[in-house]
Amino acid sequence: MVEFDKVYDRRNTNCAKWDSIKDTYGEDGLLPLWVADMDFKANKPVLDALKKTIDQGILGYSPAPDSLYQAIQSWQQRHHDYSISKEAILFNSGVVPSLALAVQAFTQPGEAVLIHDPVYPPFAKVVEQNNRKLVRSTLDVADGHFVMNLDDMEKQILNENIRLFILCNPHNPGGRVWTAAELEAVGKLCAKYDVLVVSDEIHQDLIFAPHQFTTFANVHSSFKDFSITLTAATKTFNLAGIKNSMVFIENSELRKKFVTIQQQNAQDEINIFGYVGTEAAYEHGDDWLKELLAYLKENIDTVADFLKHELPQVKMMRPEGTYLIWLDFSAFDLSDAKLQKQLVHKGKVVLNAGITFGPHGSQHMRLNVACPKETLLEGLRRIKYAFE
Repeated sequence: MVEFDKVYDRRNTNCAKWDSIKDTYGEDGLLPLWVADMDFKANKPVLDALKKTIDQGILGYSPAPDSLYQAIQSWQQRHHDYSISKEAILFNSGVVPSLALAVQAFTQPGEAVLIHDPVYPPFAKVVEQNNRKLVRSTLDVADGHFVMNLDDMEKQILNENIRLFILCNPHNPGGRVWTAAELEAVGKLCAKYDVLVVSDEIHQDLIFAPHQFTTFANVHSSFKDFSITLTAATKTFNLAGIKNSMVFIENSELRKKFVTIQQQNAQDEINIFGYVGTEAAYEHGDDWLKELLAYLKENIDTVADFLKHELPQVKMMRPEGTYLIWLDFSAFDLSDAKLQKQLVHKGKVVLNAGITFGPHGSQHMRLNVACPKETLLEGLRRIKYAFE
């Protein structure tokens, strides 16, 4: 059994989640439930593999070994029924850097890129920092979860001459696990107007039954011709610091364009720990992931029960995947600045401000539940106190 209940003191470990909050908010004693990494120790076989690499004592240049490709292919086949060739697998330091490369490779300055609203903030950042036009399509809410508005997406594609669409699959911050039918509908729309789809699938393994994840490129054989897939072992296994991710591009022409930009930016090498950690995670991570998902589900249930009985004004969008919960604080009728101030300076708890995910994130917050239950309950008590 993995000790997910064990509390580790991550302060003073050069940890972005815990050690940056004083500089950000100017206050001590804040409890961070924001940055999307987990307060759990990594799987022991991964730590053992990294230690073995260190113990050999020489850390020179290292190419990606065949065994790493095989581990990735096996994981994708076993967990997602996705068969991918070795040639279609590229490596990069992270999903966000890969998003930037995709924007550079497949669009020109001034051209429009479509994203959803709300959605993971770096989507907007990489578009705007690369001098492309950012276009948002607002997600609707039905039966307590997000749904895509295909009519609005089509309108935006036509009006703005969209060339590239960045899909968040599963969705962050809403935790939606898009169904195969939903992905097929958006894929057909993009195919109709010759729009390239870049699918961020880094949360693909963090799915709660009975929901099932579907890789966008796997929905229909033709989708592989106009899409690229971004994913990594780092989110699943809490390995963000090893800095390795995969880019799956099955269309050879698209792959050639991406590789050209990658080489121009000198982003075609990965450190040895990224290779070793990824391979060990995929080779030995099945049981660990099963236990993790069970624990995360318990934490989500804990949040739902607490809000129902202790803070019913706050509405929770129950995630179908990820370890992130989208919370609606609109009942308090506070501005985004006042909402953040009340949580941080009265409640002493830090969540991700919903407004950073797009205009329709206003009066919302994102809560990270990938922490020991003791930490989560303390955070929930602080949230409640902030509004007493």
